[in-house]
Amino acid sequence: MIDVEDLVSLIHNYNPRCNEGLIRGAYDYGRRMHDGQMRQSGEPYFTHPVAVAAILTEMRLDDATIVTALLHDTIEDTAATHEEITKQFNEEVARLVDGVTKLTRISFVSDQAKQAENFRKLFFAMSKDLRVILVKLADRLHNMRTIRSMKPDKQAQKARETMEIFAPLAGRMGMQWMREELEDLAFRVLNPEARNSILRRFITLQRETGDAVSKITGDIRAELDRAGIEADVYGRAKKPYSVWRKMQEKDLAFSRLSDIYGFRIITADVADCYRALGVIHQRWKAVPGRFKDYISQPKSNGYRSIHTTVSGRDGKRVEVQIRTRQMHEVAEAGVAAHWSYRDGVRSVNPFAVDPARWIAQLTERFDEGDHDEFMEHVRLEMYQDQVFCFTPKGDVVQLPRGATPLDFAYAIHTRIGNACVSAKIDGIRVPLWTRVRNGQSVEIITAEGQRPQASWIDIVATGRAKAAIRRSLREEDRGRFVKLGRELARVTFERYAKKATDKALRTAARTLGLPDETELLARIGSAEIPANRVVELLYPALPALEAQIVPAARPVVGLADDQSFMRAPCCQPVPGERIVGITHRGKGVVAHAMDCPALADFQDAPDRWVDLRWQTGQHAPVHTVTIEVTIANAAGVLGRVCSVVGEMRTNISDLHFVDKKPDYYRIAIDVDLRDAEHLHTVLTALDAETDVAGVARKRDRNRKP
Repeated sequence: MIDVEDLVSLIHNYNPRCNEGLIRGAYDYGRRMHDGQMRQSGEPYFTHPVAVAAILTEMRLDDATIVTALLHDTIEDTAATHEEITKQFNEEVARLVDGVTKLTRISFVSDQAKQAENFRKLFFAMSKDLRVILVKLADRLHNMRTIRSMKPDKQAQKARETMEIFAPLAGRMGMQWMREELEDLAFRVLNPEARNSILRRFITLQRETGDAVSKITGDIRAELDRAGIEADVYGRAKKPYSVWRKMQEKDLAFSRLSDIYGFRIITADVADCYRALGVIHQRWKAVPGRFKDYISQPKSNGYRSIHTTVSGRDGKRVEVQIRTRQMHEVAEAGVAAHWSYRDGVRSVNPFAVDPARWIAQLTERFDEGDHDEFMEHVRLEMYQDQVFCFTPKGDVVQLPRGATPLDFAYAIHTRIGNACVSAKIDGIRVPLWTRVRNGQSVEIITAEGQRPQASWIDIVATGRAKAAIRRSLREEDRGRFVKLGRELARVTFERYAKKATDKALRTAARTLGLPDETELLARIGSAEIPANRVVELLYPALPALEAQIVPAARPVVGLADDQSFMRAPCCQPVPGERIVGITHRGKGVVAHAMDCPALADFQDAPDRWVDLRWQTGQHAPVHTVTIEVTIANAAGVLGRVCSVVGEMRTNISDLHFVDKKPDYYRIAIDVDLRDAEHLHTVLTALDAETDVAGVARKRDRNRKP
């Protein structure tokens, strides 16, 4: 365990003016409160708070945050109280410790509604003082570093929570180093076979090619020296999880993966960043589509850097990041750079963002909408990459990847979004469902009297736009929806031999977190809440009624009488997924998933697009989907995989081997499914198998209808 003198010394390295008395007092108090408590590893419990404090010293944080780390478990696990900590130390420390304690009590392992409420609590605590989440992230990092002492089921739970919640949150805050370490530690628990396989391949690659990192680093330094640019150059192999994720996303074997090395060039000023970029591109061939300038268009968390990928030594692709020293400090610390110290004073970094402004952007409109809307907004705003577009006047608008001109319009103002009739991208009129890309200029065309359409919900990608459209639709058509909802409720309740009384509807509304029965009826009428769900919520013991069988030959709504229908083989959409139709001469209407990349080929032919949706009811298991499964090369494994698929009441219509390696096989299985829920069940069941290293839905843009 780090003793108090070593801890004070770590703080002195960046803050010689620190309050030593406060630090020593917190150390002694925390050790005394945790006296006799042990970790599952057998170590004294106080080793954990000290390790958390040491992690925060690496981020050069202030005294109050370090003291909070030393005391963060005292209120939760000892006899200490908020009042006593206030008296012993100060109100700021007590408030921070209390905030971390409340975060610790939040459990993210729950149903959708409870999870949404827990996210609200998380962001509410962050909005009060962002330092509480910094302590919590450091706490989670140390727990993940020492996770081997936990029981296997607890390890898996903590690892999933880390991968789904805390690692993306660290990344959103700009602390990429922490995100990568958290992901890799969770990956070690969740998929140790895949991680070890990647590490073995790294060792083999190094044996075959030598130390590629040092060679390429030397090449870059030589080119910069020749150009007279003073800069530090660092290189490393990417983390196993980063490599694994890229293999999954790009559907590539390790041997075909290119940019597994990353390099950073740290310069003295911005001018040298662009000079260094020129040197790199003159010496090595740039890879098209892999250039991003976050210096001229910084991320909302303050991150600034130039990213480019080039074909380096021996044709290997390498990613190069170029930034100044101050930019690098923010890139390492993220939002936490606001509190960092240097030589005893608060470090003034022009690129550090104001935490209050950052958290306000993140939590904007989180108080609006229902649980589903809130969770949708959280995932979109926290976990997705961003694109940067321009208004005609040159102002920058940040949107999540996959956003459309409608998202752009709502990002400017709700009034503009509601009145949008069309859009131009780089001066060319495009459909509203077009996906915007980095650097494009978007012009929104509005008209008086225009109102949001129900189909817009399936077009937009941002939580803000979805919430605004739903709110406008509810307000405009509220009377009609209430009347329709009352009739739907009456008919549905009667099918179950029940009556849709005002009291029953009020009870259901209260259970769903809605203000009154009128709001519930409006949402039933607008198809946001199925009437069946209301009945099942009030009377869970009632037997479910037999669902209407959807004809397999015509499972969609929106076709003309003379139009035939087929599913696109490239994306293989299934009932429950959003779809859009494209007309083909001689082939009728081909249904694509809304996120299918092949739709980009038809952006210039809006007359061929058909608004489709799946029919409501029970679909037959005739919708073929290809899933790719990576399994251990061992006796009986393939048979067990096929048995699992069969147990899910799924027919295997085809199976073939994609790749055969000494330690694993990759197979493609065509399965016949009912809907998206059926697909999810099959994927989950396969993923739970011990000998299955990976399972994913396979989509191939090159498959033509």
